[in-house]
Parts: sequence; C-alpha cells; structure tokens
Amino acid sequence: MFPTKVKRLLQFRNTLWGCAHCSRLVLGIETSCDDTGAAVMDETGKILGESLHSQKEVHLRTGGIIPTVAQQLHRENIERVVQEALERSHVAPSRLSAVATTVKPGLSLSLGIGLDFSLRFVRQHNKPFIPIHHMEAHALTVRMHLPVPFPFLVLLVSGGHSLLAVARGVDDFLLLGHSLDEAPGDMMDKVARRLSLIKHPQCSTLSGGQALELLAKDGDRSRFPFRTPMGQTYDCCFSFAGLRNQVNMAIMKKEAEEGIEQGTLLSCVKDIAAATQHTVACHLAKRTHRAIMFCKENGMLPSSNPILVLSGGVASNEYIRKTLSIITETTGLHLLCPPAKFCTDNGVMIAWNGVERLREGKGILPPNVDVCYEPKALLGVDMSAEVRAAAIRLPSVRIKIHN
Repeated sequence: MFPTKVKRLLQFRNTLWGCAHCSRLVLGIETSCDDTGAAVMDETGKILGESLHSQKEVHLRTGGIIPTVAQQLHRENIERVVQEALERSHVAPSRLSAVATTVKPGLSLSLGIGLDFSLRFVRQHNKPFIPIHHMEAHALTVRMHLPVPFPFLVLLVSGGHSLLAVARGVDDFLLLGHSLDEAPGDMMDKVARRLSLIKHPQCSTLSGGQALELLAKDGDRSRFPFRTPMGQTYDCCFSFAGLRNQVNMAIMKKEAEEGIEQGTLLSCVKDIAAATQHTVACHLAKRTHRAIMFCKENGMLPSSNPILVLSGGVASNEYIRKTLSIITETTGLHLLCPPAKFCTDNGVMIAWNGVERLREGKGILPPNVDVCYEPKALLGVDMSAEVRAAAIRLPSVRIKIHN
C-alpha cells in the first residue's frame, strides 16, 4: 500500500497528464474587473462551454466602476457562471485537467473573489491550478484562432491597461512601454461621462468608449485639434491624463459659449468625440511605430512576415484598428486582431492561456499551494528604459481615415 502523501501525488500526476487518448480540459475563470466569466476548453482550443455575466448596466447607472459593487456582483454570480460553463460543456469537474484563473493585475476586490472561489474548487476536486496574468491572456488570445508563431509584437489596450511588448513565448515577454497614468479605455469612459453621453438617445446603453466611437463617425475632428501626448518623449510609454485635461478644458469652454450647465449635451458633442478618438488613436500609433523601429533595429522580430497583434477591450474600436493598420502597412508588418467578442474580458481567453501553459508544463501548481492576487503587475521583463535611451525619432506618417 502507498502512503497517503504518495497516493495524492500520483493522483495529481494522473490528473495533470490524463490518459494518452484523451484531450485535456481546462476551466478558465475571469474576475479581474467588472465581468464574471468562465469557460471550458480542450487543448485544441475548442470552446466546449462558456458563460459570462456583465456588470455594464449597473456601472453605467453609477457613472463608473465602484470596486465594492463589482466585488459583490462577482460574489453573487461566480458560482452560477462556473456551473453554467460546466453544464454547457457537459463536463463534470472530475474530468478537468486544470483550472486557470486570473490572479493579476486588476481590481483587488474583484481578483480576490475569483481566486478564493478557484482555490476552494481545485482543493475540493483535487485539480492543478494555473495562475494567469490577465495581460498575458490578452496577448495570447489571437493564437487560439490563428497559428501565430513567436516572436511577435503586441499592443494591449483596455479599460485598465495599455502596453507594448514582444511576446517571445507563452510566459516570455519583453515590455517596451506601458501607461504612466490612465489607460485609454478609462480615459475615454471619463470623457464620455463628462459629456453626459448616457443622455444621448443613441448612447444610453453603450459604454463610454462605444458611445464615443459611435458619435465620432459623424463628427468633425478638425474642430478640436488636441495635442498628441508625449510628443517630445522618445519612448514607447503612454499617457492619457493630459489628453483628458485638454478635452475637459474644451468642454468647459464650449459650455460657457453655449450657456449651458454641466450635464447638458453640447451641440458639438460629435466633433469632440471624433477629435478625442483620433488623438487617442494617433498616440497609440506613434508609440507602436517607435516600438516597431526599436524591434527592427535590435533584431527582435523575424525578418519574414513580422506580426503586430492588437488585443484588449479598446482593440474592438474600428478607428483605432484602421489607424494601426496604416502603421503596419508603412513598416511592413502584418496586423492581427482577435475577434471583437474575445477582445473584452472573458473566461475563454483565460482557459486558452491555461491550455498554452498546460501544454508546456509552465506555472502549473498543485491544489494545496497558497496563491496571492496582485492588483499591479508588469508583464515580463521591463525594457522601457532601453527604448527611452535609444531615443528613436519617427518619420512622418499621414493618418487619414474616412468614416
């Protein structure tokens, strides 16, 4: 007879590797911000079942994400969401090969709900646990749909993050630049709230970023020539707080001119939306252009068919996609984006990250190991200082997009 500890070790090993003819299955769980997501996926990337509970309507009513509200909604829905994903996949917990869960970065109160649930789950069912970096998952999502080889350049832009990195492997990233203050999605949400776009008849059910994108289609961006941030800083980092201040000053000026109070829709709201969106897109494009030049100068991307992956919630913005396509066409890169439904937070991308790590045997923990969440966590090795030291000046590129 084997001692109890040896039995548990053998059970864990068998769970991890499974049988030779069975596809291993991963449950992915996502609660880093305001969406509760879960999905079951096999190791080929096939989605067997998924469930997602969005908190968007609640946060639209409150004017932004309140962490304690997000936490309570995660707590109320996570068990149901995971159960739905399992039922829709027709997979019992005993058949899972591992559970992958976002543990960094994100809202601490939200991360805690997902992590606590997951640790209880893996201990109850004796399953391996795979802690997931939220931005790593966004970066790798495109590989679920296309056979994208490493290395590739990735621009991740969302409500909470913005960064440029070279993906050299499943858990191997070189960070070229990151946001110094606000993320682009957060900045656009704040501008939308300042413009009271929720009162616009076309925007009452849309997020701030979606509302700006919709109204910008009929706007004249030339009426508000906002300055692109960090024009004299020759690195790949981002800053959106200064741009938001520019927009706020323009709004206050127009409110005074039109004799209206804050909270009333301006007549020029579409023009402000168009100018804001264009300036965000140009800032992202210029930093990405510099990252491409830095990578080329240092041989960090393949000479044949180099790839830029655009991912994260803001990546679903068509104007931003078109702007970045101008840069990739100019520099000889190929732009790839996951389908829009997988750009926003979801359990599927977490499950896929778990599959990638399970295949390579990286970051797989036994169920009894203590794991902590990390609200702030850089992705990979920070090379932003080296990029800044290179001080690469950009050639002029004309950004002209017809709505």
